[in-house]
Amino acid sequence: MPELPEVEAVRRELEPVLVPARIVSVTLNRDGLRRPFPPDFAARLTRQTVTALDRRGKYILARLASGDTLLIHLGMSGSFRIERGDPGPAPQDKHDHVVFGLASGARLVFNDPRRFGVLDLLAPGAESAVLALGPEPLDDARFDGAALARACAGSRAPLKAVLLDQRVVAGLGNIYAVEALHVARLSPRRRAATIATRDGRPRELADRLAAAIKTVLSRAIARHERPYRASRFLVYDRAGAPCPRRGCRGTVRRLVQSGRSTFYCATCQR
Repeated sequence: MPELPEVEAVRRELEPVLVPARIVSVTLNRDGLRRPFPPDFAARLTRQTVTALDRRGKYILARLASGDTLLIHLGMSGSFRIERGDPGPAPQDKHDHVVFGLASGARLVFNDPRRFGVLDLLAPGAESAVLALGPEPLDDARFDGAALARACAGSRAPLKAVLLDQRVVAGLGNIYAVEALHVARLSPRRRAATIATRDGRPRELADRLAAAIKTVLSRAIARHERPYRASRFLVYDRAGAPCPRRGCRGTVRRLVQSGRSTFYCATCQR
């Protein structure tokens, strides 16, 4: 599933095409994706202008002049294709489920083979109720060691499981949680409460992990901005490889936590 860096890359790719852009047509080639489209989905979008394109966690939010917000989640396999010129037969691909026609003549095609994506419309004021998400990890004003320590206080769950809770930190998924824990030298099996506050003050471990999350996500976003740079993970999907940390003689291991693969070095991650 695309995580925060991948979703942010899609948002940045779409922004020059959509902001500002007037939607002149909406073609629905099925009744819904993960859930049905609203009955008036196409009508509420047609003739609307996109005024801004934001991201919240793993969601893209297209702000409309009407006050509505087009909510987009890529699911497991969702993607957008920008087309210009003669569209040819429609749909061009059996997984092209939604086509947005723009006044510029461009078309924005949402393709989703597994159909776990979401396209929905939020009325003004509905966003906070629908998206019960924690702080953005790259928002220094809302996410730091103290915020992470408070979320972990009293939790008996493994640290990695808490990181995947979108109410704790928005947009962090399996891959980057694994990478951040390695950078922070913390075991994914560690009880989350052990990094929590002591005497009302954030512990050093919470500060270290919050900084690692920011570092890992920022680097991943930078890789997407420079496609010529190879995307290489430190430990994710590298079971059996030597630990990449200088001076560590450990080996990357794989374990399953809550049905998800975790990769870590038992030697340097404690």
